[in-house]
Amino acid sequence: QTYVWEPCVISLSFLSQRCYEHKQYRNGLKFCKQILSNPKFAEHGETLAMKGLTLNCLGKKEEAYDLVRRGLRNDLRSHVCWHVYGLLQRSDKKYDEAIKCYRNALKWDKDNLQILRDLSLLQIQMRDLEGYRETRYQLLQLRPAQRASWIGYAIAYHLLEDYEMAAKIIEEFRKTQQTHRVRGVRHHQLFSCVSIGEVLLKLERLDEATEVYRRLQERNPENWAYYRGLENALKPSCVEERQKIYEDAWEKFPKGLVPRRLPLNFLSGEKFRECLDRYLRLNFSKGCPPVFTTLKSLYNNKEKVAIIEELVVGYETTLKSYDGKEEPPTTLLWVQYFLAQHYNIIGQQTLALEYINAAIESTPTLIELFLIKAKIYKHAGNIKEAAQWMDEAQALDTADRFINSKCAKYMLKAGMVKEAEEMCSKFTREGASAVENLNEMQCMWFQTECALAYKSMNKFGEALKKCHEIERHFVEITDDQFDFHTYCMRKMTLRSYVDLLKLEDVLRMHPFYYKAAISAIQIYLSLHDNPLTDDSKELQAESANLSDKELKKLRNKQRRAQKKAQLEEEKKNAEKEKQLKNQKKKKEDDDEEIGGPKEELIPDKLVKVENPLEEAVKFLMPLKHLVKDKIDTQLLAFEIYFRKGWQYLLMLQSVKRALAIDPDHPWLHQCLVRFFKGVSESKELLEVVRTVLKQEITRLFGDSNAMSFNQAYLNKHSNSIPHRLAGTLLSHAVLLKDRFAFIPVLGVNTH
Repeated sequence: QTYVWEPCVISLSFLSQRCYEHKQYRNGLKFCKQILSNPKFAEHGETLAMKGLTLNCLGKKEEAYDLVRRGLRNDLRSHVCWHVYGLLQRSDKKYDEAIKCYRNALKWDKDNLQILRDLSLLQIQMRDLEGYRETRYQLLQLRPAQRASWIGYAIAYHLLEDYEMAAKIIEEFRKTQQTHRVRGVRHHQLFSCVSIGEVLLKLERLDEATEVYRRLQERNPENWAYYRGLENALKPSCVEERQKIYEDAWEKFPKGLVPRRLPLNFLSGEKFRECLDRYLRLNFSKGCPPVFTTLKSLYNNKEKVAIIEELVVGYETTLKSYDGKEEPPTTLLWVQYFLAQHYNIIGQQTLALEYINAAIESTPTLIELFLIKAKIYKHAGNIKEAAQWMDEAQALDTADRFINSKCAKYMLKAGMVKEAEEMCSKFTREGASAVENLNEMQCMWFQTECALAYKSMNKFGEALKKCHEIERHFVEITDDQFDFHTYCMRKMTLRSYVDLLKLEDVLRMHPFYYKAAISAIQIYLSLHDNPLTDDSKELQAESANLSDKELKKLRNKQRRAQKKAQLEEEKKNAEKEKQLKNQKKKKEDDDEEIGGPKEELIPDKLVKVENPLEEAVKFLMPLKHLVKDKIDTQLLAFEIYFRKGWQYLLMLQSVKRALAIDPDHPWLHQCLVRFFKGVSESKELLEVVRTVLKQEITRLFGDSNAMSFNQAYLNKHSNSIPHRLAGTLLSHAVLLKDRFAFIPVLGVNTH
């Protein structure tokens, strides 16, 4: 349909678009309403689409889609309608659909810069690098005078690893710039290289590289990298020459600690002892708490550990009988502090406690001593006691956020969730719940520890809520790329931009996501194996065999628990109301958040999911792509496929990858025997699949059967409790003639 626009309608349409761009959504709706109230334009496609897009920003998603689709039906040839539909799809993270919409929009306006830019953003977001290159080429043709056009096109070739072409494009761009004009910091990233020292090393100009690294040492004699660079430049042929480099540095920088520490990595025997003696004496006399941390990397060498222990125990013996004229009294304190950490790391916690208690007795106000005492109890397995001592440390300095966070972490490990929340509330925003504020700040260490704490208490709903909150954080981080695709090219921070893209590609390798995903998968497996039953049925089963007196006690206990839960709920609701009031005051009518409110994560709903295995797969897939070198990833994959109707080829893939990582892992052994037993007893396999599986089983197990394979494993690992436990459980299961016999899944810490 063709419309003859009136001047006032054109103005209103322009104003509605401006209101959308400035997030003044309610004003935008008013202008759209004025246009649509005109009978001539009641079904105008572009206005309907803009109204729908604006409503989407106010959280009215269904109405928004209806209006945009209606507008598109009324004007299929409008690039605006297709563009708006693409924006709507993009807001719902349906990037593939959004790309299709943008391409349709370009059919009717092929040179529209805004649509091309939006398309390029989605292509780089989805890593469609070939498509991104084509779109950037179109933008370069349309705007050859713009710097961003050249840079975007060069970036496309760089990401496709065609570095020669990328360099040519940059060179052509450089020729268009005025050579006499100083461009400042914006252009330096195009033409700057790595540090001069590294370049000189690669060019084998060793004398010049030596001079560079010596100047760098004078600037900062405590930087480890400068000494490594100097070594690479001088190329010492033996240990003595290598040591001489550091001896020269001792004379030049008499207060330097790094030139005294680094030789300990390559020296041995008496030379190691002499060097270590000088290093320790200097640190203990100065009172340097991190000295143990600096030596921690040496503890994989038993010979060096023995020398460390011999020297430091000798210092302590001497200092106890010393008159104290030359050494300050704190020297003995730091020696005892070191010995406590030394014995803790080698697994002698009783001795470690003796030394730390002696240090606390002499200086009861030093926070570091209580931190180490808490750590010793944690390594000894007494996490409750560890949390108490960490609380003692926190009480000595309530303004220290690091100790506050450490204390909260220990409390969570001890299952003291409420206490940990109260501890964190000392540093969260006033007027808001500590847990909600920590979620807003994406404080994932707290959420991962919370998830593990709730999981250990079998509060699966609460644990899953934390896992899904962490998942949402990673989704938000991925979506935040949109803010940088144009910004980085405009500001010319190109190396940082490429680093960002590479980071985003492996984002879910992060330990926070890994811990959350592992916990979520284990919970979903547990929910699949033992589905939750109705509370009333559980109560009836519990009370069936109780006497009247016991039943009365049970009901009183339940009433008290119900009353306590009700009070907590009322308190929580009061906090929520207070928070909503604060938010309402700050919120302005003309500035709403795009996309509307997120779906609330309700523990009861999460724990009663219809298909736990499908939810587990969602957490598993990123791990299979990015963390496939960890055995827990492969074994959890096996457990999921084992329960999904015996998906044999996927199970085979998982166990083969796990075998390449750790062939003797006890949990893997369980998986192998169950796989062996299942394949040998299955009657539902296709002949082709059966042939492949038999060949692989012969290669993995030889000619043995499940029983003899398990017995051989028990004989091989007769001195290991986790391995014996796995083998014994399987001996019982193999004797049962049920291939679905329940085998408890050994957790990630059993090895």
